[in-house]
Amino acid sequence: MKTSEIKNLLDTYVDYFNRRSFIASDPIQVPHSFSKREDIEIAAFLTASLAWGQRPVMIRNAFSLLESMPDGPHQFLMESDADRFEYFLGFKHRTFNGVDCVFFLTSLQNIYRNHGGLQTVFEEGYSAAGNIPAAIIHFRNIFFNIPFPRRSLKHIADIEKNAAGKRINMFLRWLVRKDDKGVDFGLWDIPPSALYMPLDLHSGKVSRELGLLKRSQDDWKAVQELTFRLREFDPKDPVKYDFALFGLSALGKNYNHVEQLV
Repeated sequence: MKTSEIKNLLDTYVDYFNRRSFIASDPIQVPHSFSKREDIEIAAFLTASLAWGQRPVMIRNAFSLLESMPDGPHQFLMESDADRFEYFLGFKHRTFNGVDCVFFLTSLQNIYRNHGGLQTVFEEGYSAAGNIPAAIIHFRNIFFNIPFPRRSLKHIADIEKNAAGKRINMFLRWLVRKDDKGVDFGLWDIPPSALYMPLDLHSGKVSRELGLLKRSQDDWKAVQELTFRLREFDPKDPVKYDFALFGLSALGKNYNHVEQLV
Protein backbone atom coordinates (compact mmCIF):
# COMPACT_ATOMS: atom_id res chain seq x y z
CA MET A 1 0.00 0.00 0.00
CA LYS A 2 1.21 3.50 -0.79
CA THR A 3 1.70 5.99 2.02
CA SER A 4 -1.16 8.12 0.71
CA GLU A 5 -3.46 5.07 0.66
CA ILE A 6 -2.55 4.20 4.24
CA LYS A 7 -3.25 7.76 5.38
CA ASN A 8 -6.58 7.85 3.57
CA LEU A 9 -7.52 4.51 5.10
CA LEU A 10 -6.63 5.64 8.61
CA ASP A 11 -8.40 8.98 8.20
CA THR A 12 -11.54 7.13 7.09
CA TYR A 13 -11.56 4.99 10.21
CA VAL A 14 -10.79 7.92 12.50
CA ASP A 15 -13.89 9.64 11.13
CA TYR A 16 -15.93 6.49 11.57
CA PHE A 17 -14.97 5.75 15.19
CA ASN A 18 -14.18 9.18 16.65
CA ARG A 19 -17.81 10.07 17.37
CA ARG A 20 -20.06 10.08 20.42
CA SER A 21 -21.70 6.75 19.52
CA PHE A 22 -18.27 5.16 20.13
CA ILE A 23 -18.48 5.99 23.85
CA ALA A 24 -21.20 3.43 24.63
CA SER A 25 -18.94 0.47 23.77
CA ASP A 26 -15.62 1.84 25.02
CA PRO A 27 -14.04 2.11 28.50
CA ILE A 28 -14.12 5.90 28.13
CA GLN A 29 -17.83 5.67 28.98
CA VAL A 30 -16.84 5.31 32.64
CA PRO A 31 -15.23 8.75 33.10
CA HIS A 32 -17.97 10.17 30.84
CA SER A 33 -20.44 9.36 33.62
CA PHE A 34 -18.91 12.23 35.66
CA SER A 35 -18.94 15.99 35.14
CA LYS A 36 -16.54 17.35 37.77
CA ARG A 37 -13.00 17.64 36.36
CA GLU A 38 -11.31 15.86 39.26
CA ASP A 39 -13.86 13.03 39.15
CA ILE A 40 -13.26 12.60 35.42
CA GLU A 41 -9.48 12.46 35.98
CA ILE A 42 -9.67 9.91 38.77
CA ALA A 43 -12.31 7.78 37.02
CA ALA A 44 -10.28 7.86 33.81
CA PHE A 45 -7.09 6.85 35.60
CA LEU A 46 -8.70 3.96 37.50
CA THR A 47 -10.55 2.78 34.39
CA ALA A 48 -7.43 2.91 32.23
CA SER A 49 -5.54 1.02 34.94
CA LEU A 50 -8.01 -1.85 34.54
CA ALA A 51 -8.01 -1.76 30.74
CA TRP A 52 -7.00 -5.24 29.79
CA GLY A 53 -8.96 -8.43 29.28
CA GLN A 54 -12.53 -8.62 28.02
CA ARG A 55 -13.91 -5.14 27.52
CA PRO A 56 -17.40 -5.77 28.99
CA VAL A 57 -15.88 -7.28 32.13
CA MET A 58 -13.37 -4.46 32.51
CA ILE A 59 -16.05 -1.79 32.05
CA ARG A 60 -18.33 -3.53 34.55
CA ASN A 61 -15.53 -3.77 37.11
CA ALA A 62 -14.56 -0.13 36.65
CA PHE A 63 -18.15 0.98 37.22
CA SER A 64 -18.39 -1.29 40.26
CA LEU A 65 -15.23 0.23 41.73
CA LEU A 66 -16.41 3.82 41.25
CA GLU A 67 -19.98 3.16 42.38
CA SER A 68 -18.49 2.36 45.79
CA MET A 69 -17.62 6.08 46.02
CA PRO A 70 -21.20 7.48 45.97
CA ASP A 71 -20.27 11.17 46.27
CA GLY A 72 -17.70 10.91 43.50
CA PRO A 73 -14.11 9.66 43.63
CA HIS A 74 -12.54 13.06 44.35
CA GLN A 75 -14.66 13.78 47.41
CA PHE A 76 -14.20 10.19 48.55
CA LEU A 77 -10.42 10.45 48.34
CA MET A 78 -10.28 13.82 50.07
CA GLU A 79 -12.51 12.77 52.98
CA SER A 80 -11.58 9.12 53.55
CA ASP A 81 -9.15 7.59 56.01
CA ALA A 82 -7.25 4.31 55.72
CA ASP A 83 -10.06 2.37 57.39
CA ARG A 84 -12.52 3.28 54.62
CA PHE A 85 -10.07 2.04 52.01
CA GLU A 86 -10.11 -1.44 53.56
CA TYR A 87 -13.53 -1.99 51.98
CA PHE A 88 -11.74 -2.31 48.63
CA LEU A 89 -9.59 -5.25 49.74
CA GLY A 90 -12.23 -7.48 48.18
CA PHE A 91 -11.89 -5.89 44.74
CA LYS A 92 -10.35 -7.91 41.93
CA HIS A 93 -9.85 -7.50 38.19
CA ARG A 94 -7.60 -10.16 36.70
CA THR A 95 -4.20 -9.67 38.43
CA PHE A 96 -5.20 -6.31 39.93
CA ASN A 97 -6.42 -7.27 43.40
CA GLY A 98 -7.62 -5.59 46.59
CA VAL A 99 -4.11 -4.82 47.81
CA ASP A 100 -3.38 -3.03 44.56
CA CYS A 101 -6.70 -1.21 44.72
CA VAL A 102 -6.11 0.07 48.26
CA PHE A 103 -2.64 1.29 47.31
CA PHE A 104 -3.91 3.02 44.17
CA LEU A 105 -6.53 4.87 46.19
CA THR A 106 -3.98 5.77 48.84
CA SER A 107 -1.53 7.08 46.27
CA LEU A 108 -4.22 9.06 44.46
CA GLN A 109 -5.25 10.54 47.77
CA ASN A 110 -1.65 11.62 48.35
CA ILE A 111 -1.51 13.14 44.87
CA TYR A 112 -4.68 15.18 45.38
CA ARG A 113 -3.91 16.20 48.95
CA ASN A 114 -0.22 16.97 48.60
CA HIS A 115 0.70 17.36 44.91
CA GLY A 116 -2.15 19.36 43.39
CA GLY A 117 -3.85 16.45 41.62
CA LEU A 118 -3.18 14.36 38.52
CA GLN A 119 -3.28 17.32 36.15
CA THR A 120 -0.66 19.21 38.13
CA VAL A 121 1.63 16.19 38.39
CA PHE A 122 1.53 15.39 34.66
CA GLU A 123 1.76 19.02 33.55
CA GLU A 124 4.73 19.64 35.86
CA GLY A 125 6.48 16.58 34.44
CA TYR A 126 5.74 17.71 30.91
CA SER A 127 6.84 21.31 31.51
CA ALA A 128 10.15 20.24 33.03
CA ALA A 129 11.37 18.57 29.84
CA GLY A 130 8.75 19.37 27.22
CA ASN A 131 7.84 15.79 26.41
CA ILE A 132 5.39 13.06 27.42
CA PRO A 133 7.98 10.43 28.46
CA ALA A 134 9.27 12.86 31.09
CA ALA A 135 5.70 13.44 32.28
CA ILE A 136 5.05 9.69 32.59
CA ILE A 137 8.31 9.11 34.47
CA HIS A 138 7.62 12.05 36.81
CA PHE A 139 4.12 10.76 37.50
CA ARG A 140 5.37 7.24 38.25
CA ASN A 141 7.95 8.60 40.67
CA ILE A 142 5.27 10.58 42.51
CA PHE A 143 2.85 7.65 42.47
CA PHE A 144 5.37 5.42 44.23
CA ASN A 145 6.87 7.99 46.60
CA ILE A 146 4.81 6.59 49.49
CA PRO A 147 5.14 3.07 50.94
CA PHE A 148 3.84 0.58 48.39
CA PRO A 149 3.42 -3.18 47.93
CA ARG A 150 5.95 -4.42 45.40
CA ARG A 151 3.25 -6.30 43.54
CA SER A 152 1.65 -2.97 42.58
CA LEU A 153 4.71 -1.81 40.61
CA LYS A 154 3.64 -3.90 37.63
CA HIS A 155 0.38 -1.99 37.29
CA ILE A 156 2.07 1.31 36.37
CA ALA A 157 4.23 0.88 33.28
CA ASP A 158 7.92 1.68 33.63
CA ILE A 159 8.83 3.13 30.26
CA GLU A 160 12.42 3.60 31.48
CA LYS A 161 12.58 -0.19 31.32
CA ASN A 162 11.05 -0.14 27.82
CA ALA A 163 7.46 -0.98 28.81
CA ALA A 164 4.94 0.06 26.16
CA GLY A 165 2.77 2.01 28.62
CA LYS A 166 -0.46 1.30 26.75
CA ARG A 167 -2.78 2.13 29.63
CA ILE A 168 -1.04 5.34 30.71
CA ASN A 169 -0.89 6.56 27.10
CA MET A 170 -4.58 5.79 26.66
CA PHE A 171 -5.36 7.72 29.84
CA LEU A 172 -3.36 10.68 28.54
CA ARG A 173 -5.18 10.52 25.21
CA TRP A 174 -8.49 10.74 27.04
CA LEU A 175 -7.49 13.77 29.13
CA VAL A 176 -5.38 15.70 26.60
CA ARG A 177 -6.83 15.30 23.07
CA LYS A 178 -9.01 18.19 21.99
CA ASP A 179 -11.48 18.16 19.10
CA ASP A 180 -15.20 18.74 18.55
CA LYS A 181 -16.20 15.07 18.45
CA GLY A 182 -16.98 14.69 22.15
CA VAL A 183 -15.10 11.45 22.83
CA ASP A 184 -11.82 12.57 24.42
CA PHE A 185 -12.05 15.23 27.13
CA GLY A 186 -9.29 17.72 26.27
CA LEU A 187 -9.08 18.99 29.85
CA TRP A 188 -5.32 19.40 30.28
CA ASP A 189 -2.85 21.99 29.04
CA ILE A 190 -0.56 19.57 27.24
CA PRO A 191 -0.47 19.77 23.42
CA PRO A 192 -2.04 16.75 21.67
CA SER A 193 0.95 16.80 19.31
CA ALA A 194 3.12 15.54 22.19
CA LEU A 195 1.06 12.42 22.90
CA TYR A 196 2.27 8.88 22.23
CA MET A 197 0.21 6.02 20.84
CA PRO A 198 -1.39 3.50 23.18
CA LEU A 199 0.16 0.32 21.77
CA ASP A 200 -1.02 -3.20 22.51
CA LEU A 201 -1.04 -6.59 20.79
CA HIS A 202 -3.94 -5.67 18.51
CA SER A 203 -2.86 -2.20 17.40
CA GLY A 204 0.68 -3.51 16.98
CA LYS A 205 -0.52 -6.29 14.68
CA VAL A 206 -2.51 -3.86 12.53
CA SER A 207 0.37 -1.38 12.41
CA ARG A 208 2.79 -4.02 11.18
CA GLU A 209 0.39 -5.30 8.53
CA LEU A 210 -0.01 -1.74 7.26
CA GLY A 211 3.74 -1.23 7.21
CA LEU A 212 3.65 1.47 9.89
CA LEU A 213 5.73 -0.47 12.39
CA LYS A 214 8.80 -2.64 11.81
CA ARG A 215 9.82 -3.46 15.37
CA SER A 216 8.54 -6.90 16.37
CA GLN A 217 8.15 -6.28 20.13
CA ASP A 218 5.29 -4.25 21.57
CA ASP A 219 7.49 -2.05 23.76
CA TRP A 220 8.37 1.62 24.23
CA LYS A 221 10.72 1.62 21.24
CA ALA A 222 7.82 0.40 19.13
CA VAL A 223 5.58 3.10 20.61
CA GLN A 224 8.14 5.71 19.57
CA GLU A 225 8.50 4.27 16.07
CA LEU A 226 4.74 4.13 15.49
CA THR A 227 4.09 7.57 16.97
CA PHE A 228 6.81 9.22 14.91
CA ARG A 229 5.36 7.61 11.76
CA LEU A 230 1.84 8.80 12.57
CA ARG A 231 3.12 12.32 13.23
CA GLU A 232 3.98 12.38 9.53
CA PHE A 233 0.25 12.00 8.80
CA ASP A 234 -0.92 14.54 11.38
CA PRO A 235 1.79 16.31 13.40
CA LYS A 236 -0.78 18.19 15.50
CA ASP A 237 -2.84 15.15 16.52
CA PRO A 238 -1.09 11.86 15.75
CA VAL A 239 -2.86 9.87 18.45
CA LYS A 240 -6.24 10.33 16.79
CA TYR A 241 -5.16 7.32 14.74
CA ASP A 242 -5.69 5.18 17.83
CA PHE A 243 -9.35 5.14 16.77
CA ALA A 244 -8.42 3.84 13.33
CA LEU A 245 -6.06 1.11 14.54
CA PHE A 246 -8.67 0.00 17.07
CA GLY A 247 -11.34 -0.08 14.40
CA LEU A 248 -9.27 -2.02 11.90
CA SER A 249 -8.40 -4.54 14.57
CA ALA A 250 -11.96 -4.88 15.88
CA LEU A 251 -13.46 -5.34 12.41
CA GLY A 252 -10.91 -7.93 11.39
CA LYS A 253 -10.52 -6.65 7.83
CA ASN A 254 -7.92 -7.57 5.23
CA TYR A 255 -5.56 -4.61 5.45
CA ASN A 256 -3.82 -5.46 2.19
CA HIS A 257 -6.80 -4.49 0.04
CA VAL A 258 -7.84 -0.89 0.47
CA GLU A 259 -10.92 -1.28 -1.66
CA GLN A 260 -12.34 -3.75 0.88
CA LEU A 261 -11.90 -1.29 3.72
CA VAL A 262 -13.36 1.99 2.49
